[in-house]
Amino acid sequence: MRWKSNIPIVVSVVVGAVALGAAAVPMTNQPEFCAGCHTIAPSYESWVTSSHKDVTCVACHVRPGIEGWLQDKVLAGVRDSVQYVFGNPPDAHNLKATVDSGRCLSCHRSIVRVSEVAARDLPPPVNDVGLIMSHGKHMEAFRERGRGEGCTTCHSGVVHDRPIKGYATVIPRGHVAADDKPWYPDHPEGSSLRERALADCFRCHDGKTEYRGKLLDRRCDTCHISDKIADLL
Repeated sequence: MRWKSNIPIVVSVVVGAVALGAAAVPMTNQPEFCAGCHTIAPSYESWVTSSHKDVTCVACHVRPGIEGWLQDKVLAGVRDSVQYVFGNPPDAHNLKATVDSGRCLSCHRSIVRVSEVAARDLPPPVNDVGLIMSHGKHMEAFRERGRGEGCTTCHSGVVHDRPIKGYATVIPRGHVAADDKPWYPDHPEGSSLRERALADCFRCHDGKTEYRGKLLDRRCDTCHISDKIADLL
């Protein structure tokens, strides 16, 4: 029968597609492949000097499982490639990417069980200002708010921004108006990355936002050990 004569062709096509995919997937998982796009190149350059330089792009930007792989890698990758080749890709300073908190917690799970309430528990440089907070409570609050917030709400620049104020690691900006080490990002005015870098705790602790019936006020000792910031009170 005619269809039987086509079986070798169909089998060859399927085998070829599988072989091509098997070769392409590992290649596209490499950060160097991502850096081939000039829009992504600055992100690659910041990544290779960051504390996460041994963590690949897909480890953070692609959620585990079939759904995550299809949505975050296949569909998003095809969309970005088409936009890059045929469309008008965004400027590198206006890139926006979502990193699911589950990816962060796959390595940093212990942080949500730690309440940093004593100076001895604080890693430098937050020990300098006596910053006290519970990551677990913040993650719980983010889930209740249901606005897609998570680890990168506060730590968005941990990989792709430079360390600030002379610190060895990238931490949230803090309040430079009351800081003896002022710092401002070098991203262009009006860019998404500059807006992100300038955001601080006051986005929620603004004296207006409520959580469980309580105002998130702007008092210094809400987040800091008073003895550490006595000169500022």
